[in-house]
Amino acid sequence: MEPNSSVEVVIIGGSYAGLAAAMSLGRALRTVLVLDSGQPCNRQTPYSHNFLTQDGETPAAIRAKALAQVLQYPTVQVVQEQAMQAEKTPAGFLVTTASGQLIAAQKLIFATGIQDLMPALPGFAECWGISVLHCPYCHGYEVHGQPLGVLGNGDAGFMQARLIRNWTPQLTLFTNGPATLSPQQTLQLREAGIRTEETPLQALYHERGHLQQVVLQGGRQVPLAALFAHVPFRQHCELPVLLGCTLTESGHLQVDDWQKTSVPGVYAAGDATTPMRTVAVAVAAGTKAGAFVNHELLAL
Repeated sequence: MEPNSSVEVVIIGGSYAGLAAAMSLGRALRTVLVLDSGQPCNRQTPYSHNFLTQDGETPAAIRAKALAQVLQYPTVQVVQEQAMQAEKTPAGFLVTTASGQLIAAQKLIFATGIQDLMPALPGFAECWGISVLHCPYCHGYEVHGQPLGVLGNGDAGFMQARLIRNWTPQLTLFTNGPATLSPQQTLQLREAGIRTEETPLQALYHERGHLQQVVLQGGRQVPLAALFAHVPFRQHCELPVLLGCTLTESGHLQVDDWQKTSVPGVYAAGDATTPMRTVAVAVAAGTKAGAFVNHELLAL
């Protein structure tokens, strides 16, 4: 089928990484179409931190300001529509949208993020991004010095507990069942004043996403201001894998230092590519992806 339109670059995902890539390319006078499904993974997070000039701003406000600035470049279009298919063609790629539009592009950038998989623990999903937190650099300062928890076990739980201890002396590691810590790790936690709780969690009691206490099996309650946790995830968009892009062992899209995936002509940036889930990192990666796509287009 003939495409309905043609651009040099299609960017799938219109949050921080995608818009940063679009700005780089717009300033390079490239024709760009950004397709965005409108489902950013931080949509429940009330405030964004650790991003210079925007510290404490809401994620939606940062995105809105970024969108307005990107749209000042006349070669960039942003459409709120989901990309349903992407296929390789002799000239580049053909992207099919949910409305059936076909867009031809020479290059693709995926800035599609990840989908967090919430445990079946009452209150957990409601608190996610508000008081159940993944990143202390993004949110630790706001709860420092208060009673905090880490949900984890084994090496990962030990390392996370050591990290969060920097923000509070009132810390509990919840292993949600028998601890799999080594004797040395158990000793180190005890010496650091970190309590280990092996009783499984029953629920999180909260008020509009703000954690009040963790309820353990048997009904015992532990007051907490926040709980730090890493949850499983999957790629928010399956199109990169369908195109043949390689995933890392952790499940992220594998990219090189220039944000190139394993498929020629396909780039990726943002949370889909790294465990460093911060606005600043996403913007940096998107800017880099846009710049190197432009360099690659120079050779065509």
